[in-house]
Amino acid sequence: MFREMRRFAQKLPDEEAVGILKNGKTGILGVNGDDGYPYAVPVNYAYEDGKICFHCAMTGHKVDAIRRSDKVCFTVVAADEVLAKERTTAYKSVICIGRAREITDHDGKVHALRLVGYKYSGNYPDLVEEEIAEACDRTCCIEIRIEHLSGKQGKALMKE
Repeated sequence: MFREMRRFAQKLPDEEAVGILKNGKTGILGVNGDDGYPYAVPVNYAYEDGKICFHCAMTGHKVDAIRRSDKVCFTVVAADEVLAKERTTAYKSVICIGRAREITDHDGKVHALRLVGYKYSGNYPDLVEEEIAEACDRTCCIEIRIEHLSGKQGKALMKE
C-alpha cells in the first residue's frame, strides 16, 4: 500500500526512526487543506506506542482539515547540516503516514496533554498540571495512529 524507499541503503532501522520521533522537538504535520491544496504546519508533539499526539485550538485550518480527511503525513528532521564543499547535506529525518483522530474523552485528552506538557515542560510539573486543569475542556487533542514509518539519512552520515 505504501511505497518502499527508493534509496534503500539510506533507510534507518525502525528503532532509530522511532528514537527520532521520541526525541524530536518539532514535527511538520501535512494535511489535505482547503480546496485540495496541501497544508503543512509545524507542531509540538509527543510520541507513544506507535502514536503521535498534539494539541491545538478547537477551530482552525489544521483541525478543519483533519475533520474533513483523517489521512495525514508527519515529518521530523533530526539532523540538517549543509556540507557546502561536498555539495550535500548531512541529514536524518522520519516521515510517518497515518490517520488522525480527535481525542474526545476527558481522560484521553488529559493523557495527551500530559505527554506533550511533560515532554516540553517536565521540569515544571505543577505548571503542566495547572494548565491542563485550566485548558483541557477548551483544547482540541489529536492522535495520529502511524500506519507507515520510514527514516532516512544522507550519504554523508552513512560514511561516519
